[in-house]
Amino acid sequence: MSAPNNSYDPVEVTPLSPDEVARMRDEALAAVAAAADLDQLKAARLAHAGDRSPLALANREIGALPPAARAEAGKRVGGARRDIGEALKRRQAELEEERDARVLVEEAVDVTLPTRRSTPGGRHPVTTVAERMADIFVAMGFDVAEGPEVEAEWFNFDALNFLPDHPARTMQDTFFVESPSGGDSRTVLRTHTSPVQVRALVERELPVYVVAPGTTYRTDELDATHTPVFHQLEGLVVDEGITMGHLRGAIDAFVDGMFGSGLRTRFRPSYFPFTEPSAEVDMECFVCRGASVGDPANPCRTCSSEGWIELGGCGIVNPRVLTAAGVDTDRYSGWAFGLGVERSLMFAHGVADMHDMVEGDVRFTAAFGMEI
Repeated sequence: MSAPNNSYDPVEVTPLSPDEVARMRDEALAAVAAAADLDQLKAARLAHAGDRSPLALANREIGALPPAARAEAGKRVGGARRDIGEALKRRQAELEEERDARVLVEEAVDVTLPTRRSTPGGRHPVTTVAERMADIFVAMGFDVAEGPEVEAEWFNFDALNFLPDHPARTMQDTFFVESPSGGDSRTVLRTHTSPVQVRALVERELPVYVVAPGTTYRTDELDATHTPVFHQLEGLVVDEGITMGHLRGAIDAFVDGMFGSGLRTRFRPSYFPFTEPSAEVDMECFVCRGASVGDPANPCRTCSSEGWIELGGCGIVNPRVLTAAGVDTDRYSGWAFGLGVERSLMFAHGVADMHDMVEGDVRFTAAFGMEI
């Protein structure tokens, strides 16, 4: 093992020269002072005070000096590293103080302001759409009629010309209400709002011009397009000289008011026990207006590129229904229609899934306005 070189001049070890140590110290102090945030200060600490920093590497050269020169070199390097450490502490305190002051301003919370612990409720869009539909007919001179949701079987079926063996009377379509004694109570949860027609004819003086919005019940499974509890808007006109043309005009006026002007409508032959003749009502698609038919490059999701949207059923009131309500069929005639409220909501606002309407999620309701 070789002995130390007692004649080695420390000045010749460049990193330990006074000028070089002073330069490294000044460079480190400048980097510390220039650090604008804690991340930059961390980078400056690693570069000028870390194990691989210039002064740390110079400090390792002291062992190669003669014993007489080590003290002076160690004092010089140690003083420079001490100055850098103190500068780092001062700058760290300054930057932390600036950060805390900034956080107090940017993340301030005024605890004196009142807060809402829960989202405010609002009217359901089904309700507002049903009222809007009814308002269109009220503007045409109709009255709004109401009836019970737990209805006598006579009003729900018999008076509307449903024969005793009609499929709609079975448990597959109808909720029957059990009597307290366990027998047949002859009452049901109404399957449509048409019983209000009969009640209006029985209770009101002729002529009758009414619309009846309300809740109805059927034993359907809840899916994207069906629900066991849904809403209808029923319309009834009974007067002298009423024709299918009057019905067509009322439907056109409703479509104009609900979906926009200029949309065509059409009637397709159908069958309902309480109307004869009967028809299904279609309106022209209000999105593509029929332009997507036969054009696979521009499909329409609203009407499935068919050009038409089904609205509901209608027809001339069956004379048997008028007779059941005590109306003179030789003098009076009338028409009736039934429109789905949920269907109108889905068409008007692009609602794709019936689950959204019944699950009570306030985020769905909020999209239509939190109207109280």
